[in-house]
Amino acid sequence: MILKAPTSLQKRHLPNRFGGDVRTKLSYKIFAAFLLTFFVVLALMIGSIRFFAYHNFSDYVHKVEIDMLDEFVDRLTAEYEKRQGWQSLKGNYFLWFATLRQSKLASSSPSGGPVSDRTMVTRKGQKERPRGDNIGTDQSQIRYVYRMLHRVTLFDELKAPVVGRARSVEGHALREIKVDGQTVGWLGLRKHERLSHPLDVAYLKEQSKVFYLAGTAMLLLVAVVSYFLSKNMLAPVKELTAGTRALTSLKFDTRIDVQSKDELGQLAADFNVMAKTLEQSEQMRRQWLTDISHELRTPLSILRGEVEAMQDGVREKSGQNLDSLHSEVIYLSKIVNDLHDLSLAETGALPLNKKTVDPAEVLKETVRLFETRFAQHQITVFDELSADPKVAFKGDGDRLTQLFSNLFENALRYIDRPGHLRLWQTRGENRLVLHIEDSGPGVPDASVERLFDRLYRVDHARTRARGGSGLGLSICKSIVEAHGGKIRAANGPSGGLRFDIELPLISDQNAGIRGHDYTS
Repeated sequence: MILKAPTSLQKRHLPNRFGGDVRTKLSYKIFAAFLLTFFVVLALMIGSIRFFAYHNFSDYVHKVEIDMLDEFVDRLTAEYEKRQGWQSLKGNYFLWFATLRQSKLASSSPSGGPVSDRTMVTRKGQKERPRGDNIGTDQSQIRYVYRMLHRVTLFDELKAPVVGRARSVEGHALREIKVDGQTVGWLGLRKHERLSHPLDVAYLKEQSKVFYLAGTAMLLLVAVVSYFLSKNMLAPVKELTAGTRALTSLKFDTRIDVQSKDELGQLAADFNVMAKTLEQSEQMRRQWLTDISHELRTPLSILRGEVEAMQDGVREKSGQNLDSLHSEVIYLSKIVNDLHDLSLAETGALPLNKKTVDPAEVLKETVRLFETRFAQHQITVFDELSADPKVAFKGDGDRLTQLFSNLFENALRYIDRPGHLRLWQTRGENRLVLHIEDSGPGVPDASVERLFDRLYRVDHARTRARGGSGLGLSICKSIVEAHGGKIRAANGPSGGLRFDIELPLISDQNAGIRGHDYTS
């Protein structure tokens, strides 16, 4: 992969794209998000607590108030037993008021404390003390009885109103009235929509202050925690930003050390993998340029020397010298053609004229093309390929011939003489594997995995008389992968090099495939 250096215009924009401004804004966003989320949660929590506290406290006050009506309930019970019903009280507000006054109802406050022990608050906000404990003579207590008279209602056993201002039990705290274990009526106390007693209101205000103070303290605590948390969360992002800027400056050896196990840690690990891949690609690019320039410079230097020698009259323009020039031109043409094929393969544009072929038959025909050269190099071919009419493979026969020819050219260069070449095949489920193994020598184990790299040579010091351009095996790999297959190299048990070519089959039912190239 070839990476271009940033232009001057791009460099001027890098600080804005990867620099501190973006990082600062992101930290503010994270901090604000934490703070806003907690503020909303805190507001909802305080609101709900206040609502339930007010509601529960209101219920508590009403329960206390209705519990104060014990003596009043006893008098009502006695009245029921005396009259054997509520007929005497039904609509009789005078008797209802008298019963309420006689019950010493005002001896206790709405919040449960004795009236004589509490300070009464007038409408003008002035404080006054009750003048005595007698409910009949204490005007404040009489006023309290009148207030209670507007709030209490007597209901029968079916909760129908007997006497009082209410028309239903809705909105009332109820106190059961029993005679001989049976419910004969209900005493209802109308609930306040809002608590109005100064002590009750003061209590709720104090509780609200506690809620607000606690909420403010928690909000400040969360603000501090959110600040340091957002700063800590952005530390890996800061390193990633610095690493990205380094990559744009072609510093592919940059690595990020992030120890977290979360998504940011995974992102940092992926960044390191990407940087390593870019570094390897850059090394391969540089090695590619160096090797290809060397491969092209040698034949060009020979051509130039030969031509200049002929121009100066040092060498004659003989047929032998022209043949030498021609061989160099052919060598150059082969390198250029190989480079063209590799570029097409890498872009997925390698032209393939796919037809139904039998790869083993193509291999056999390629062996026949090399018979003379094998004999000249004292190489014996052991053909163990078996004809299988059921093999159906979609491929380009010419490209397969090019594949096997490159492998045979490699064998001709490096097999020790006399030597041998063994060919056989194995079948798997919907796949065919062709094996080509020579008698040696093999290659170092460290070099096996790199045999298919472009311009890679095991013997870097070998001469052109023995070694090729280093592109043949790369082209073999490209051809096999273009057919959806795989090619592997390994040192065989005989001490030589073995190539395993795995090709996918499209069917096991196509019969009658005999030749090198058949149309499906």
